[in-house]
Amino acid sequence: METWRVIATVLLAAAGLPLMLVLMAKARDRTNNSATVAVTGAVAFVVLLLLGVVMLTVLPGVLTWGVAGLVVAALGVMMLAS
Repeated sequence: METWRVIATVLLAAAGLPLMLVLMAKARDRTNNSATVAVTGAVAFVVLLLLGVVMLTVLPGVLTWGVAGLVVAALGVMMLAS
């Protein structure tokens, strides 16, 4: 496994976990329903996990760094918007 893949995946996890918490907080604000918050968190976690596995194994370099950059940008925008 290449080092750049590991670095990109760690960057994805470092930005993805706070993004998951922001998504859960937004779901709580909109619905005020704990079941919806739990489902949002579970879906976000599974998507993040699958994306990390795909990035570590088969995704090309440009796409891997693009996905990592997109998640970091999304976290920045959501943190500034809230």
